[in-house]
Amino acid sequence: MVTLRALALDDAPALTRVYSGASIRHTTGKPLTLEQAHEKVRAALARAAETPRAQWSWGILHEDDLIGLISLRRRTPTMGTISYILRDDSWGHGYATHAAHQVVTAAFTTAGLNRLEAMHHLDNPASGRVLAKAGFTRIGTADRDTETGTVPYELYALESGA
Repeated sequence: MVTLRALALDDAPALTRVYSGASIRHTTGKPLTLEQAHEKVRAALARAAETPRAQWSWGILHEDDLIGLISLRRRTPTMGTISYILRDDSWGHGYATHAAHQVVTAAFTTAGLNRLEAMHHLDNPASGRVLAKAGFTRIGTADRDTETGTVPYELYALESGA
């Protein structure tokens, strides 16, 4: 249904479409410029070359169309976080769930993590359903600092072998 692949420099225009419209409502609220998208790709490529590796970023593709981005970040030697964003015209088809399942597998095998956490904005319950379908369990709320103040987010966790 969806495939993941490393980002490439020519993905920047597609990332500007992902980071726009309703998709950014619960992030910065500001569309990504082409230069910012190029910088995001360059940073992902630089992190991919680091040893030890602390972050992985993949483009989410439906057929040959880049419809989103999903990332895995190592926070401690054994715990990581995942985050994802999809272009708003691709919502509701299970693409984020399929991508999350693939990243969970990579986290517990390739990255050697044994715990993952993720969070979503309270006004984005669809993201919580994605996490639940990917095996995560809601464990509470966590405050997140934003440009407009502190906002509570739903917090989820998944243990290896759970």
